[in-house]
Amino acid sequence: MSRLKAIIPCAGRGKRLRPLTFTNSKPLIPIANKPLVVYAIEKLKRVGVSEIGIVVSDNTRDMADVLGDGGEFGVSISYIQQEQPLGIAHTIMVSREFLGDSPFVMYLGDNLLEEGLEGAVEKFKSADPGALICLRRVDKPELYGIALMENDRVVKLIEKPKDPPTNLAAIGIYVFSPVIHKVTESLKPSARGEYEITDAIQGLIDGGYDVAHHVLEGWWIDAGNPDDMIEANRLVLGGIEGDVQGEVDAESDVRGDVIIGKGARIVNSTIRGPVVIGKNCTIQDSFVGSFTSIGDDSRLTNCEVEYSVIMQNCVIRDVGERIDHSILGRNVTISCSERRPRSYKLVISDESEAILR
Repeated sequence: MSRLKAIIPCAGRGKRLRPLTFTNSKPLIPIANKPLVVYAIEKLKRVGVSEIGIVVSDNTRDMADVLGDGGEFGVSISYIQQEQPLGIAHTIMVSREFLGDSPFVMYLGDNLLEEGLEGAVEKFKSADPGALICLRRVDKPELYGIALMENDRVVKLIEKPKDPPTNLAAIGIYVFSPVIHKVTESLKPSARGEYEITDAIQGLIDGGYDVAHHVLEGWWIDAGNPDDMIEANRLVLGGIEGDVQGEVDAESDVRGDVIIGKGARIVNSTIRGPVVIGKNCTIQDSFVGSFTSIGDDSRLTNCEVEYSVIMQNCVIRDVGERIDHSILGRNVTISCSERRPRSYKLVISDESEAILR
């Protein structure tokens, strides 16, 4: 078998994450201070994938600025342009030249997994099917594409069934043999005008090719909206180990697993892990509660935050109420007026949400 390659579709507009995705590509939004797509790259590298194609669009051209040629992560990254958002199967079609005749993993970039891909890749190599689908048991199968199986083989994918035959959902990670290109070459758009990955897989089944499956254990989340992003942050932070490289003064109280980056200063503050604090941050006279990540070069003074994602170069100053279950984009400033009468002064972009209590 030829060496595995991989593609990561990252061309979507991330509408459910607006306004964050007006200025950030969805796959670059940080989870525990690491871009979401990097988790996919790391898992692919662990199963021996060294050539990765990232499918981008005009909305996600900044991917190359952050990820470069992949050398930082020990892989080689190519960027593949998808001019129009014509579906997941279309990403295979536009990646044809990059993929050549190699088998490949397709890993949707908004997936976060606790488990690695070792089991799925080993099963694919031993069974040599037309494709392998990663599945996971879910509580509400009617919300997902569900796999129907006979004799341990996938015989059909059913999209959001009203009466699900199983609770095994396809989660957006697949391993394909190059025979998939025979199917995509003749694939027709669906009623919504997209080339559906479910139709491509059904084409393999109808053509007599085996479609294997691998059931993933551990947690999984599709980080597609703000609540999911915050929950993903919580899940990843739950597995960290403390590492204090910055300065913590004698008046501060740091407990639990806390990562504090180089150049960061913790002054007269309380930190309750798990928490990640980036490089060159200053936390002064403040409380940082569990499941919070704070990006590089941020400054928190006289405030409280908890269970939140705070990106790079943010300033939170003299805010009387705790900031909880929130996401702050890059370069955000939140402060309270020093003059009375005190009031909130807000500048909020389209499709934002602010809840003031």
